[in-house]
Amino acid sequence: MYRQEASDKSGKNRIRQRRKGKGFMRENTSTEWVNKEVDSEGNFNRQKNQFETPFGEGEGKLPVEPGRYRLLWAPVCPWAHRSIIVRKLLGLEDVISVGKADPKRPNVSRSDWAFTLDEGDVDPVLGIHYISEVYLNADPDYQGRFTVPALVDLKTKKVVNNDYFHLTLYFETAWKKYHKPGAPDLYPEELREEIDALNDIIFREVNNGVYKAGFARNQEAYEEAYYMVFNRLDWLEERLADRRYLFGDKITESDVRLYVTLARFDVAYHNIFRVNKKRLRDYDNLWAYARDLYQTPGFGDTTDFAAIKKHYHIDCNPGNIHQIIVKGPDEEAWLLPHGREKFSEK
Repeated sequence: MYRQEASDKSGKNRIRQRRKGKGFMRENTSTEWVNKEVDSEGNFNRQKNQFETPFGEGEGKLPVEPGRYRLLWAPVCPWAHRSIIVRKLLGLEDVISVGKADPKRPNVSRSDWAFTLDEGDVDPVLGIHYISEVYLNADPDYQGRFTVPALVDLKTKKVVNNDYFHLTLYFETAWKKYHKPGAPDLYPEELREEIDALNDIIFREVNNGVYKAGFARNQEAYEEAYYMVFNRLDWLEERLADRRYLFGDKITESDVRLYVTLARFDVAYHNIFRVNKKRLRDYDNLWAYARDLYQTPGFGDTTDFAAIKKHYHIDCNPGNIHQIIVKGPDEEAWLLPHGREKFSEK
């Protein structure tokens, strides 16, 4: 039996983790925890990250040291997935280790991730059962959801950064001296202002937009998010009509950010989050663009459709009481020729 207790200083808030064999007592679902992030008008407002210390040199920054950090992720999460894609594109696999959580939430009374894919249900490096443990090591009073990606300092076993919006940018800049030879420049200086602007749009209207539709708690909030998502997808469809990637012939940070939502669109968001005006496959340019990226090392080989479907169709779909996981869409279609090379040959 495994049991961990963490209390705040007042003793009023106590988190108990109990593990009995392979079973858990479930008190809350993922969707119930989301209710805490819905305002009085039914709009979903994602919680803010707490651990945002940047990487770099000097006081107040996290030191850039190979082998010091472990990146915790779950293949279902788009924010975590993009950190894994960038890590692989830049060749940081031997510099920053990775721990992968089970795609299905554990049956505990909080929104957590568990290492039930590992032997003994324990991360082999950190020796933890749940991601919450490294969060509570860093802050025993932590009250938010325990999210991925989470970068953990192996010296302290504490989360030091869960800033999914900037983490990949740190990999691309502060960790540059550890990039593999020939690594792509995903964040070129001459395009940074434009990339930042587009990243902000993609996050608000596409990445997070599908969640605002899926977790809306009234019709007006849902429809506002619904139309926002598809208006932006239509705009992106036009943008990609005459260029291979979002900024031309080379993959950038913006492509990584858009890809992780497109990869989840037909298998999860379209039906579970009710963004069902169109499928990704109904967009000629976006669908070919997504296949182009999928067939690029670092993208498709880090995309786990089975895990994505398992999480969204069970954890994010409380009406699925029999826990049935859909079989489609056909994943082989991602390997069809995309024809996007023509834009690089001009």
